[in-house]
Amino acid sequence: MDVEDPKDLVRRGYDLLSKRYERAFGSETKYGSWIGQLLDRIPDAATVLDVGCGTGVPVARSLVTAGHRVTGVDISEVQIRRARELMPDAEFIRADATALELPQESFDAVICLYALIHIPLEEQPALLERIASWLRPGGGMVPGHHRAPGLDRD
Repeated sequence: MDVEDPKDLVRRGYDLLSKRYERAFGSETKYGSWIGQLLDRIPDAATVLDVGCGTGVPVARSLVTAGHRVTGVDISEVQIRRARELMPDAEFIRADATALELPQESFDAVICLYALIHIPLEEQPALLERIASWLRPGGGMVPGHHRAPGLDRD
């Protein structure tokens, strides 16, 4: 195992544990308050980026059901493949979020639940700056368990 690349370790771990992780943590209850917070803040038919989307359950499912357009990104090929099967009405991209290229001001909101903990600390500031650039004016981020002050855009 290459312990020199922590992101590869995370990717391989989620590839192996995808179904088990979903059974253990895919319920609405764990993420419900964060999803509700996001739904209260976004306009109708909003475009939302889900960083670290996993299988799309429950975040993308909840947002699509509420009439929003969701793009999910995850480093795990297995998670993305399952997300595409489970949530065909959302778009999913297999990518390392720190290398993701997206147009500026292309999302009304970004949700990132437990993904930042898997990204090396030295890469987090640049990622957060890029996330801020992807937000439309007035957009914001729901970082889940993480606090990311200053990401709300004017």
